[in-house]
Amino acid sequence: MDDGTHNNTDEARYRILIEAITDYAIYMLDPEGRITSWNPGAERLKGYTEQEIVGRHFSTFYSEEDRANDLPARALEAAARDGRFEREGWRLRKDGTRFWANVIIDPIRDAQGGLIGFAKITRDISEKRAAQEAIFQAQKMEAVGQLTGGLAHDFNNLLTAILGSLQIARKRAIRDDVKDLIDNAIQGAQRGATLTQRLLAFARRQELQLGPVDVGDLVGGMTELMRRTIGPEVVISVDFAADLPKVRTDSNQLESALLNLVVNARDAMPDGGEITIAASLENVTSGRRHTLSPGEYVCLSVRDRGEGMNAETLANATTPFFTTKGVGKGTGLGLPMVHGLMAQSGGELILRSTVGEGTTAELWLPVAAKGEAETKAQAAPEVALDPAPTALTVLAVDDDALVLMNTVLLLEDLGMDTIQASSGEEALATLQTGDLPDVVITDHAMPNMTGARLCQEIQVRYPTLPIILATGYAELPEGVGDLSGVVRLSKPFTQAQLSRALAEACQSGRCF
Repeated sequence: MDDGTHNNTDEARYRILIEAITDYAIYMLDPEGRITSWNPGAERLKGYTEQEIVGRHFSTFYSEEDRANDLPARALEAAARDGRFEREGWRLRKDGTRFWANVIIDPIRDAQGGLIGFAKITRDISEKRAAQEAIFQAQKMEAVGQLTGGLAHDFNNLLTAILGSLQIARKRAIRDDVKDLIDNAIQGAQRGATLTQRLLAFARRQELQLGPVDVGDLVGGMTELMRRTIGPEVVISVDFAADLPKVRTDSNQLESALLNLVVNARDAMPDGGEITIAASLENVTSGRRHTLSPGEYVCLSVRDRGEGMNAETLANATTPFFTTKGVGKGTGLGLPMVHGLMAQSGGELILRSTVGEGTTAELWLPVAAKGEAETKAQAAPEVALDPAPTALTVLAVDDDALVLMNTVLLLEDLGMDTIQASSGEEALATLQTGDLPDVVITDHAMPNMTGARLCQEIQVRYPTLPIILATGYAELPEGVGDLSGVVRLSKPFTQAQLSRALAEACQSGRCF
């Protein structure tokens, strides 16, 4: 005879099990969705005690938008119809904060199949979602960076040809009014080159001069420039921790990034206000931030009390060409440039913003090693170069006909004799057939045989032949090997920069 002891024992064990679970919210609903039970996990996750919540409708945990769309009722209908309902979405705690939840609802039926309620399990998977979003964002930025770097390379080639041709045209122009027109065109091309450098910065392919930088001295040295730039309506205040160590970055690029952030902060406060530039020493431990390696960092921040950004704007702020400014007032490349600089420096740009409360841009910069700081401080001054010899024969190599023609034009205007090749293979064949040139200048990004590979082949076969590698990329791909002794020439280059590269190549090598 069953006196109910067995059922009571099972019920007690079940209750002990449910109450022991604190990582999951497990509770029961009646057929209308009112809460009839509440476990400790639900109290920990949602913030309500059992006395506060039992008897209330479970739609309490949904946002106003979800309630307006009748999502709670539709969830119960789906569970009753299909035997199970599972979905992810935002849910609210008692204090109003929200979390990303995985929700499962199962119908409970009696022996005759009648619906007597629902069992509901809720998990907080906010950290998992954040990690997935971080991976997705990193993949998106990597893909955009590769596309941007390719575009910047093509633009560099075009600007190299345009600038070179304009410089020669100006030399040969007779009328002053024509020279003025050419000067305007040169300025336009140089502005295009600046935009290209910002694209390369986002793609982490700009050329940086990394070294120890004192952020206190840097900010102090450009405070007057920032004040003149933003105007009298906005006040700049500085809040720096004492005895900050030096950081490892490019000082010129950091100045540009900081000025860009200050201008953005000014634009967010059209009626004026205060911009606070602060810096503090922070220690990053493993797992604290997903892109920073453990170690010491200086967090340099720019804070305004302006309009702030909504979630969509904040998510797209570092995407190239995304801008909320009017036509002609912004390129959408400022924050991407800062993002790229931080990544290339081993740091991170973190943006925090709330609509109506303002924005804080944080530049997390790695602390420079003490040995590195001493080495940089004791570096010898740059040695002046003699002018490039004029009676040289130069082999120019480039797969882009426009750039090759431009390079030859600039060289010949300098008094050089030129030989042309449109590929690495053709250049090697040319070197094998006759007298060697005095210098080789080659592009890097060429099909089949890159310029870097051509440089290596020349170094093996003709060790004393000076080489110049022209490229818009700061860093060549991994696996290129040692290119010591090869002079680097950044694209787009002017005739003066080309002449200096020739002088450096002749000084480091042997011009015949």
